[in-house]
Amino acid sequence: MADAPTTIGFVGLGHMGGNMAARFLGAGYRVYGTNRTRERAQGLIEDGLRWRDTAREVAAAADVLFTSLPDDDALETAAAGADGILSGLSAGKTWIDVSTVSSRVSRELATRVRASAATMLDAPVSGSIPQVQAGTLTIMVGGDEREYARVEPILRVLGTPILVGDHGHGQVLKLAINISLGVQMLALAEGLLLAEHAGIDTKLALDVMTGSAIGSPMLKARAPIVLDPPADAWFDIRLMHKDIGLALDTARQLHVPLPTADRAAEILTVARQLGYERCDIAALFHVLEQMSDQQAKAA
Repeated sequence: MADAPTTIGFVGLGHMGGNMAARFLGAGYRVYGTNRTRERAQGLIEDGLRWRDTAREVAAAADVLFTSLPDDDALETAAAGADGILSGLSAGKTWIDVSTVSSRVSRELATRVRASAATMLDAPVSGSIPQVQAGTLTIMVGGDEREYARVEPILRVLGTPILVGDHGHGQVLKLAINISLGVQMLALAEGLLLAEHAGIDTKLALDVMTGSAIGSPMLKARAPIVLDPPADAWFDIRLMHKDIGLALDTARQLHVPLPTADRAAEILTVARQLGYERCDIAALFHVLEQMSDQQAKAA
């Protein structure tokens, strides 16, 4: 365990935040936390998490505060108001945001945090639930170099942190990675559907494809759930769609073409229209199957 600080806070105890909090509890840290619904955190409370009713109370109790929230609106809501994070921060505290949000919101919040003599780092992560549980996340950090050095041992409880630049740069690099996450999953689904319709055994095709040169760590990790996605998604289509949208917004500001991200966004839109938004991104194969069936009926 790091020598100091030793008090950790979490605002957002969903799939990612909850498993991160569990890592810190397992490492012996005192962990405070809150979530939109207390029921979601009951297992963590039984394992020693100290529940607080508001984000302000968690920020006030913790030396290092983590937020793991789904989007810009949720992060800004948690930050603002009498019961928000900003009301609980004080000099010497560090806020580490592991959410994937826009770099604009990240930079704006970092400026507001400095007014309280606290520090904020944006630190989105690459990896899903298995990587959180194993402590093997890749953590892309944007912000002050000295503050990063101070909390780097704490971040190592979750995986491998890397300082990538100024405030907001962690968010941009995370979006750059998630373009490939969505596009790779879609490309695998396309190839698998092509093989299936040609009469090749689907499971065999999946094994060969993920064992071949295209078998990235992400595709290999998801191969077991492509044909039978779990009810409890590791990373759902709604969040993937949000991240691709943020990447496209950033690209437009920087005048960067993202043709495969554009196409992935179109298919993710269809996936949500077909009712797959809470399914893991591995379900893109079933989305394409359904689209294929619809095209066949229309022909």
